[in-house]
Amino acid sequence: MLQTQAPHARNLTVDGVTVNISSLNEAVSSIVDAVEHGENFSVCTLNLDHVVQLQQKPDFRAAYRRARFVTADGFPIVVLSHLLGTPITRTTGADLVAPLCEAAGKRGLPIFLFGSDTPTLEKTATELRRRYEGLQIAGTFAPGRGFDAYSTEADAAIAQIRASGAKLCFLALGAPRQELFASRCIDELDGTACLCIGAALDFIAGTQVRAPMFTQRAGLEWVWRMLKDPRRLAPRYARCAAAVPRLIAGTLPQILNARMRKAA
Repeated sequence: MLQTQAPHARNLTVDGVTVNISSLNEAVSSIVDAVEHGENFSVCTLNLDHVVQLQQKPDFRAAYRRARFVTADGFPIVVLSHLLGTPITRTTGADLVAPLCEAAGKRGLPIFLFGSDTPTLEKTATELRRRYEGLQIAGTFAPGRGFDAYSTEADAAIAQIRASGAKLCFLALGAPRQELFASRCIDELDGTACLCIGAALDFIAGTQVRAPMFTQRAGLEWVWRMLKDPRRLAPRYARCAAAVPRLIAGTLPQILNARMRKAA
C-alpha cells in the first residue's frame, strides 16, 4: 500500500519533500500511535546531504516522498522553518532511538536492528536491553557490503523481519540505501515502521562517538564530524554548502507566502 505524507499548508517543503514532524516528542508519539494502529510506513530525517542527493537520484527522491513522517535533521532546514513561521526542532535518526526503545519496552512493541555489522549489532542489542526494561529485540541482520535494496539478500532480510514480528525496524545503512530499503519494506512488511537512523547503532555500541551535545545544540555537529574524518567528509560538506543558495531560493516563495498570509 502506498504511504504518503500528510502535507499542511504551513509545513516546510524541500524539493517536493514535506517536513511534517516539528519536534522529537511529536515524532515519538506519532510513530508509536501509527505502529499501535498496525500501519506500515517509513520515517526519514532530512539533512543537507540528502537535499543534494534528492536532486541527483530520482529513486532516492521517490523513497523520500513515500515516507509517512519526515523530520528536520539539518540545521539549515531548521532555520528555514523559523523563517516560514513554523519553527521545527532538529530531530536526527540518532535522537529517535532512545525514546522509541523506551516506549517500545513499555508498550510491548518488538524491535529489529538492521545494518552495521554483527559485533556492533550484538553490542547494541545488549546495551538496549540493559537500558530499557521490557524491550524485546525480535532480531538483527547485518547485510554485506554494497547491500542492494532489490537483491536476493534484501529478499531474505525482509522475510526475516516479517517473521520476527517486529513493529519497529531500525535501519542503519546510511543514505540512500536505508531509505530505498525502507521504501521497499512499505510494500512487503505487515504493520512495521522502518526508521532510517544512520550511524545511531554504532553510537550505542560505542564503535563510533557522536559529537558533543554543545555542538549538536549549536548546529555545529557537522564541523566536529568533519574534523574527525576530513578526507571523507570535507567534499560532502562542500557540496552541501554549495546547495544552500538553491535551497533558500527554492523555499523563498513558501516563506513569502506564509508571511503575507500572516500579515493579511
